[in-house]
Amino acid sequence: MKSFSNETAERYSLALFELVNEKSELENTEQNVKNILKLIDQSIDFHNFLRNPTISNDKQERLITKICETLKINMILKNFILLLIRKKRVFFIKNILNNFLILSSKKKGVIPAELISSKKLEDDKIHNLGNEFSKMLGSKIKFDFKIDETLIGGLKVKIGSILIDSSLKSKLKKYKNLMTEH
Repeated sequence: MKSFSNETAERYSLALFELVNEKSELENTEQNVKNILKLIDQSIDFHNFLRNPTISNDKQERLITKICETLKINMILKNFILLLIRKKRVFFIKNILNNFLILSSKKKGVIPAELISSKKLEDDKIHNLGNEFSKMLGSKIKFDFKIDETLIGGLKVKIGSILIDSSLKSKLKKYKNLMTEH
């Protein structure tokens, strides 16, 4: 059974997807959505501002309008976010926008995946890994690359609910568990 927040996020993301697809703005809006999500992830203040129910709609709308102008966000997405504020759904913005990206990827026949490494990887290495996984799964894989220095070495690949963990941190943890069991 889906939670209210997931159901809400899916409905709103589908509405945004259908609207931008109808207006042939999918590519542009997808990039805009990634920019907004990046801002939410990088700025704890902005993240908290969006999730704070005590901040007035007017104040949220003014800030969103300025951010949209600065980031050159298209009018459809700007109006959509303003609607979320008015409908008191901006709390779900991260889920809504992530669901939108999933819908957009599905439309293109691309499976979104996460590639996590302990250090920066060259673009050609990421591309080659994407090609290898694409061959194995029979679908195009698009990696969202992240760095997690706590992995020590190796990689983690997350495709949907599947996690492939070949990190040194994970291997050391397995050895530690084996040693403590005996």
